[in-house]
Amino acid sequence: MARLQRLHPPGFAQHIIQRGNNRQVCFASDDDYSGYLKWLEEYSEKFGLEIHAYVLMTNHVHILATPKSETSLPMTMQSLGRQYVRYFNSSYRRSGTLWEGRYKSCLVQHERYLLECYRYIELNPVRAGMVTGPEDYRWSSYRANGLDGGGFKLTPHHEYQRLGRTIVARREAYRVLFTAHVDGVMIRDIREAVNKGLALGSERFKDEIEKNLKRRVRPAKMGRPRKSADGKSKHKSLL
Repeated sequence: MARLQRLHPPGFAQHIIQRGNNRQVCFASDDDYSGYLKWLEEYSEKFGLEIHAYVLMTNHVHILATPKSETSLPMTMQSLGRQYVRYFNSSYRRSGTLWEGRYKSCLVQHERYLLECYRYIELNPVRAGMVTGPEDYRWSSYRANGLDGGGFKLTPHHEYQRLGRTIVARREAYRVLFTAHVDGVMIRDIREAVNKGLALGSERFKDEIEKNLKRRVRPAKMGRPRKSADGKSKHKSLL
């Protein structure tokens, strides 16, 4: 099956995931995590990719970001990926690929779904049983978004900014969001959207994306295409 063309419209938040090849370890030391974040900050600033949230797991990465141009996301991820692979191979005296092919991404509707993505990303270490709370994990954006704001330079999304009038109020409201875990249906929807390159949002949001960008952002319908009266197949895909 042909892969869907990736969408990078400026101003639309995207959930990005990149995995290690065959789920192999991508981060083996504190220097590895620190180096990746340093280059993520450098390249995202260079190419105009606003980073809202992230988590670096042992064998994969999640990022929530908004591109300022159509090239912001691909240029950032390509440059970051190559830089990190060179560093990793040199550090561990290895060669060959590190990542499992190209990164995956999906568009995220701002209303409701965006803050759910924040939570999904920063709760990854909790779901994996690595820590009891997101504040205990060093290599995510939770501390920056919910606590002291130190470390990696994030760009708050406007949905995050709506949580309160002041920084203190926003951080307090943000922490409250984490008193409940992301529900199972939302987790399923987030995973399906990012793994298949679809869109995460309401049906109306998906209608607008398909109409404006001329590309399917829902799962493909199963079964054979319907046939018209003359026996020819009808196929209304927006691929």
